[in-house]
Amino acid sequence: MSRALVPVISRLPALTRPRAEPELPKAQPVQDFDLVQQETHLRNRSQVERFLPDILGRALARIWIDPMFRDRFSSDPKRTLADYGVHLPETIHIDFVTEGSLRPQVVVMEQTRPDAPRRRLLYLQLVMMAGK
Repeated sequence: MSRALVPVISRLPALTRPRAEPELPKAQPVQDFDLVQQETHLRNRSQVERFLPDILGRALARIWIDPMFRDRFSSDPKRTLADYGVHLPETIHIDFVTEGSLRPQVVVMEQTRPDAPRRRLLYLQLVMMAGK
């Protein structure tokens, strides 16, 4: 049974490599705080919109319990994701917003050209709910 804070799902796109390279080793068992099971390359907006919310949900959960990860993510979210095996297109930008909110937010934007404005694709924020 996994002790992962947020379950890691296996429906992320696989890493594609040229056929000349050796096959990738089988995915390692999920560690407690892994964001993904294997290197993940999201190549376009459609993949980002489909898969990144699950990954960022795990990152936000980790931010709540790991101050070192929070500091690292807040200073450079895209680089932190790359260090944990999640690679995004150059057109995707991530902002970590803590000011003006009791809970941190992650805002994902796309900028297709350097002179074009950024377009918000999605944002995530942890919300605690209690039920009876």
